[in-house]
Amino acid sequence: MNAQGVTVLLLASRHLDMTYLLAPLQSAFDRAGQAVELRLLPPTPSLAGVPGGEEVDLALCWDAPLGLWPHLPRVQLAQSLAAGVDHLLADPTLPPDLPLGRIRDPHMASGMTAYVVGTVAAGHRQRATYARQQAQGLWRELPVVPATQYTVGIAGMGTLGARCAQVLAAIGYQVRGWSRTAPAAPLSGCSHYAGEAERDMFLQGLDALVCLLPLTAQTQGFVNQKCLSQLARGAHVINVGRGLHVVDADLQAALHSGQVGLATLDSFAQEPLPAEHFWWRTAGVEITPHIATRTAPAVIAEQTLRHWQQAQAGRPLDAAVDRAQGY
Repeated sequence: MNAQGVTVLLLASRHLDMTYLLAPLQSAFDRAGQAVELRLLPPTPSLAGVPGGEEVDLALCWDAPLGLWPHLPRVQLAQSLAAGVDHLLADPTLPPDLPLGRIRDPHMASGMTAYVVGTVAAGHRQRATYARQQAQGLWRELPVVPATQYTVGIAGMGTLGARCAQVLAAIGYQVRGWSRTAPAAPLSGCSHYAGEAERDMFLQGLDALVCLLPLTAQTQGFVNQKCLSQLARGAHVINVGRGLHVVDADLQAALHSGQVGLATLDSFAQEPLPAEHFWWRTAGVEITPHIATRTAPAVIAEQTLRHWQQAQAGRPLDAAVDRAQGY
């Protein structure tokens, strides 16, 4: 708390301007009748210190500067800006007993599904090739493969992956899902695979691979040479998970060889993607700036407030993080 006894909330990111969250957060705390002081840590790749850090009660973060936490000795809650928490867990200075919250957005599944289904369909129907032909003034029909003969694999069958699988199956695609453990209730129209023992069966012959995994020590580098070699030749790789799910050099080599025909990448190991990175100049790569789905600022504000109230009351968080699982 500050000198006036008011709760202090710090917003911290290495690269994201979090100014857009100030008004929604203020509004949410005002409606709850709780005074709050919002402090914005300007985007910075490194951390020399946090002025007034000893007054911070809770921190709302997205890829915060490493080494943040020793500067916040009173902090009682670390809240992720989104569903992913790998950026929090990657900091070795994060206190082991600090409550961690993540966002559980009721609208995120529809946004992700729209992106994934549209991207799968565009790759399947060769829209990139048609765009190049249009630029050349060419009217040339390409073979049409029915959706029923096009197999899409979704790695990561949580809420987002399951929703994508349902919609793709409803359109008629052959859908496979892979997750750490078998689902309690398998989805209709989707073949399920679970665990390392069934990973190869899941990958074999996929026309499109969608990575929607959480980032953990076990899933880092999931899209590697071995994985890519098992897909159908010319497959479409879609990464809407985390940048570290992809071994960039392996995917680039697969694109050059033709084993992968198209890669749609929405997240990267370093963001923003550096101007000198080879992805900008690699044929067959589509780049979007981590926008596959976005949580509304009001949702972030309301869930941050609720988690803070729960942490203050000593109650479990609605969307708590299991550190052992990494999400």
